[in-house]
Amino acid sequence: MTEKVVPLAGIAAAFVFAAQMFNFPVAAGTTGHLLGGALAAILLGPHVGAVVVAVVVGVQALAFADGGLTALGYNVLNMAIVPAYGGYAAFSWLRKLLPASRGGVVAATALASGASVVMSAAAFSIEWLFGATAPVPFDTVFASMVGIHALIGVGEGVISGIAVGVVLASRPDLVFGARDLSIRSLSDSKVPMRAFLLGGLAVALVLATVVSQFAAGDPDGLEAVAEQTGFVSAAEDHALDSSVFADYATSGVGNQSLSLAIAGAAGTAITLAVAYGLFRAWRPPKSVPGE
Repeated sequence: MTEKVVPLAGIAAAFVFAAQMFNFPVAAGTTGHLLGGALAAILLGPHVGAVVVAVVVGVQALAFADGGLTALGYNVLNMAIVPAYGGYAAFSWLRKLLPASRGGVVAATALASGASVVMSAAAFSIEWLFGATAPVPFDTVFASMVGIHALIGVGEGVISGIAVGVVLASRPDLVFGARDLSIRSLSDSKVPMRAFLLGGLAVALVLATVVSQFAAGDPDGLEAVAEQTGFVSAAEDHALDSSVFADYATSGVGNQSLSLAIAGAAGTAITLAVAYGLFRAWRPPKSVPGE
């Protein structure tokens, strides 16, 4: 938890929140979105990365009626803990096989991030085996979840690889997963920290307010599997579905695009504030000489 990690963790949380607002098509009638666990782990380390995505999942559930309250523990496990630790383990293994260079780090990031999505889907399926309340066989859920999320993993890998590549090109010293490499071997340029953080925040805001407007409207991987296998009927209304930003729309704003943009900007700011405050409080106090 160095001084650099605190603001970077806040920006990473804001970026993951904003990126998750964009659903991209992966198959007929099915979409996917970034999980971000492996990406956060590669940038910040698996411990910090897992907490970053847990903050995102918590903000989504409590402020945007997204993901449910009774399912919050499952979502933290499947979207934060499994992708962060599993994805980083895969990344570390791939780093040993690939060249010790910027390209090797980016390739390992892309492959590990894609694999982390499949790990998340497999984790859900195992939980289904032991805790399902709908009469759908485990093998049916497992095959559907892993099959669809293998496709979603391609998008996850592309987004994560690009993100890490950009950070390596501007601030290679901030990539936890590349700390064993010489900064000179990665990049000759080093953007000032303030400019880097402001640029990251700007990217997150653009994703949340502009790019999110073009999100595909079809169900995401889990929703699609639920519809295909029939357990979608077990879903219940979110306890906070009447909140101001429920379903990423701003209550009282009639224009749909403006409503989404306001909710996206608010969510990015809330996530940034929560993550920054949490990690600022978590960081050990500086020692005083003589104590």
